[in-house]
Amino acid sequence: VQLQASGGGLVQAGGSLRLSCAASGRAFSSYHMGWFRQAPGKEREFVAAISWSGSRTIYADSVKGRFTISRDNAVNTVYLQMNNLKPEDTAVYCCAADRQRGGVVLATTQTRYAYWGQGTQVTVSS
Repeated sequence: VQLQASGGGLVQAGGSLRLSCAASGRAFSSYHMGWFRQAPGKEREFVAAISWSGSRTIYADSVKGRFTISRDNAVNTVYLQMNNLKPEDTAVYCCAADRQRGGVVLATTQTRYAYWGQGTQVTVSS
């Protein structure tokens, strides 16, 4: 699975952005997908994940209620809608695919994800 994220940019606090992650390969619909982010000087952290069917989602506490993860398996794309952005959301955001097709566990740990796209920069000004 090859992944490419896009949609980042510069936005004022309180604003919104929608990130997209386009995947290659016909098996996309079989993989759980996740979004992670890494701020300068910090470790990469989990943001959100969605099951292969789209029926289950999980979020980091820091983004719950503000971010929404979704997917469209017909176009091999996963999205991250980010609302009410805060300066502390500034980071490089990456999408990732689970190591296993049709997995049961929807994971928040990076080691569970085997396929990573390049990041897209999100900068939130105060």
